Amino acid sequence: MTTIQSGNTVDQSLLDAMNGKKKTGSSSIQDVQDRFMSLLVAQMKNQDPLNPMDNAAVTSQMAQLSTVTGIEKLNASMNTMSANITASQTLQAASMIGHGVITPGNSLPLSSGKAVYSLDLPSNVDSLKVTIKDSTGKVVRNLDLGAQQSGVKNLTWDGKSDTGATLPDDNYTYEVAGTAAGKKIDITSLCFGMVNSVTSGSGGIKLSVSGVGEIGMGDVRQIF
Repeated sequence: MTTIQSGNTVDQSLLDAMNGKKKTGSSSIQDVQDRFMSLLVAQMKNQDPLNPMDNAAVTSQMAQLSTVTGIEKLNASMNTMSANITASQTLQAASMIGHGVITPGNSLPLSSGKAVYSLDLPSNVDSLKVTIKDSTGKVVRNLDLGAQQSGVKNLTWDGKSDTGATLPDDNYTYEVAGTAAGKKIDITSLCFGMVNSVTSGSGGIKLSVSGVGEIGMGDVRQIF
């Protein structure tokens, strides 16, 4: 910070002007530069002739002011850019309301005797089994899908139990197990839901998906 050295009396009108600016509480880049230059001029006018200001010190102070000014401008530009990106993402997300999406999860809502889900297989499997449970955690259906190739598999469940009974519409869940050459394969469970609303907050853009809850834009694997 620039300081005024003692020696001669500083012009009172200059001090009043500087104090007036400080009282306003302004923090714009131009005000910071004006205050710096006013202080620097006052310091040079009132320096001790027997101990003049060091040119290197003045240069260093001006370089610091330039750095601070540059950082403030960069921050302002980044804030503006961030706000524009957020607004653009919000508009993009709003267009997804009413559309179905596939996202990671094991939710399996059954509606009108049909439930849709997907599996993301990282490699071919020799055996693929799906276990469906009701809302109480009771196993109601075991599906053996046999050998499957790698990739995303879009599947449906007809809402029937292992005994062939038609189950009521409800929010079910499922678990998947796959093996290849006797070794367990990590498979990503995917679920389907409808986008009901979009929210924007400190956590970013969130989609409210029926039967799933809130998810991020990056969690969407497929849009219908």
